[in-house]
Formats: sequence, C-alpha cells, structure tokens
Amino acid sequence: MEYSNEYLKSMLTKHNIKPSTIRIKVLDYMLNNRIHPTVEDIYKELINEIPTLSKTSIYNTLDIFIKNKLVYPLSTGEKELRYDIDTCCHGHFICEECKEVYDFHLPDDFINDLNLEEYHIKSKNINLYGICKKCIEKNKGV
Repeated sequence: MEYSNEYLKSMLTKHNIKPSTIRIKVLDYMLNNRIHPTVEDIYKELINEIPTLSKTSIYNTLDIFIKNKLVYPLSTGEKELRYDIDTCCHGHFICEECKEVYDFHLPDDFINDLNLEEYHIKSKNINLYGICKKCIEKNKGV
C-alpha cells in the first residue's frame, strides 16, 4: 500500500515524534513490510534511497519509535532484534528452520483467563516456536 508523506508525518506527530526523512522512510518501510524486520533488513532496503543512511541512524529511529509505542521490539532468540509495527494484541510463531515470524491473533481478554490479578503487567509477548507449514511441506519431499 502506498502511504502519502502527509499521512506518515501525521502518524509520527500523533506519536510525539518529530518527522524527518529517515523516520518517514523507516515508518513507510515498516508499514509496507510487515515481516518483523531487523535493522539489517531495513538498512539493505533503504540504503539506495538514502545514500547517507547508517545503521546507527536506523537504531536511533527505532529506539524513538519504541519509546513512543509506534513499534515493539521482538526477540526471537536470534542475535538481532526484530521490530513489529503491529501494536495490537497478538502473538508470534517463529519457525526454527526458516526463521520466519508469523503473527497470530489473541483475544483481547486472553490475559484475564490467566488469573494474574496480583501482578501489574506492563507488556505482553507471546512467542511460540516450531516448524511452519511451508517447512513441513518442503521436508516431506526430502
């Protein structure tokens, strides 16, 4: 989907983030590539558009996005963090073979069923690990 610069700027402003070229480009990439990218993924995609881009500027941008709840960091057990633009309640299935990350829906009230009233929950992170359908199908032919 194509997002206008005005829409991207307003989204940043709504999250109390001052728009800049790099922030707009990173946000646009995140909205159009819901693949839970790493900094390396974002850098490889944007370096041709912004020749002066550095990985440090991407890390700094993502830190600002995290601080202002525009994206969430996602640890999959790998060396590099991934970043998730979907801030709604959902979980992740991480394939141990291809390393793809798939979103799955969680009911908004699922946490109520866990009987954790005495705890103050600040964030939720549900990760499931296994083999995805694509890899299972691929391995059947082996």
